[in-house]
Amino acid sequence: MSLAPRSYTEFTSRLHDRLGRKRVPIDVSIEVTRRCPLECAHCYNNLPMADPVARREELTLAQHVRILDELADAGTMWLLYTGGEIFARADFLDIYRHAKAKGLIVTLFTNGTLVTERIADVLAEWRPFSVEVTLYGRTRETYERLTGIPGSYDRCLAGVRRLVDRGLSVSLKTVAVTLNRHEVEDMKRFARDELGLEFKFDAMMTPRLDCGKSPLEVRLRPEDIVELDLLDEDRVREWAEQAALFIRPQHLPGHENDVYHCGGGNNGLSIDPYGGMTICNFSMRDVYDLKRGTVADGWGRFLRDVRARQITRVTKCTACQLKSLCGMCPANAELETGDAETPVDFLCEVAHLRALALGWRVPEHGTCEFCPGGPRHAAMAGAAARLGERVAAIRAGARRPARVALPVLAAPSGAGCGSGCGSCGTRDEARW
Repeated sequence: MSLAPRSYTEFTSRLHDRLGRKRVPIDVSIEVTRRCPLECAHCYNNLPMADPVARREELTLAQHVRILDELADAGTMWLLYTGGEIFARADFLDIYRHAKAKGLIVTLFTNGTLVTERIADVLAEWRPFSVEVTLYGRTRETYERLTGIPGSYDRCLAGVRRLVDRGLSVSLKTVAVTLNRHEVEDMKRFARDELGLEFKFDAMMTPRLDCGKSPLEVRLRPEDIVELDLLDEDRVREWAEQAALFIRPQHLPGHENDVYHCGGGNNGLSIDPYGGMTICNFSMRDVYDLKRGTVADGWGRFLRDVRARQITRVTKCTACQLKSLCGMCPANAELETGDAETPVDFLCEVAHLRALALGWRVPEHGTCEFCPGGPRHAAMAGAAARLGERVAAIRAGARRPARVALPVLAAPSGAGCGSGCGSCGTRDEARW
């Protein structure tokens, strides 16, 4: 008999390993709405709070209850509620309480601006596994430039304090973009030193789900993304651990030609605000309608067939062993290129630059413009050298990262999500 797990992380890892061979939807992400009170420049799925079509088409409370019952029957254990802003729905607490009553382990993604005393009291009574709050800037100026809403900074911090005061498991995170890059370290210091909370950031932007490219206007350059990595010693250590574990062949024997290699469709699924069941939050090509069908049919037949899809051609990504570190996946490819199998050069450049800057060996994976001998390798090597010099100077105190010039943006349509994403199916609780 195996020894009892020593931590929650070890327990979840063992459970995933055991159930991974049985195809059970243990991880589920539900977008309850895409409406939000903010107007974030980077958002991939934002809609205005009063959007009449969204309000009319969203799943009803009764439909949420039925779906939760079916998910529990199917073996779901971990549930992520995200948006939009989850508390934009007046009945979200009713939905949430039913999920808790079914015994599901629930994580909440929120921007915190709508967290009232009543909401915090209910969460204190029906405690979630964790609440992740997105902080868009350390200063009011930066935060509200990104969110587009005066007063949102103070409402966010008030919401965070209400959650913290009730002893809930809260962490802060941010999305690093051109508008707030200069405050990422200040946000981390604020979270950890002043509030005693964990903090993480992510800099990988995607186009909007409606194919709009506006989030890419504030996406950092690959060199800027890797600089943020190098300046964060905790992040460097985490990437090194990732490299040791995942710079290896990504495909299980017999599955080399599968399109999907994530947990989506195997141990996880996503449900959008309108009842669309998909393999993950970002994949909109194959959608099963839960308003007309059941979780059992959608999981047992529809997503099984999606998951079994085979590649139609070999690309530089097929044999790449950096794939788990670069963020490349069929859903990201769909959003960036319109095709699930087309490599995303931006992600490829970030991964190779990160590997070069950190001294990793990149195994050969076919013709790749970023590998030695490729037409873009020399420029990338120059960027890695500049990064090394710049980071060394910053650490030595020669200078600090300059406050970047903020670009002038067109007014974004709709409102921002403030929620992050849980799109990879088998959600790692330590990951953004």
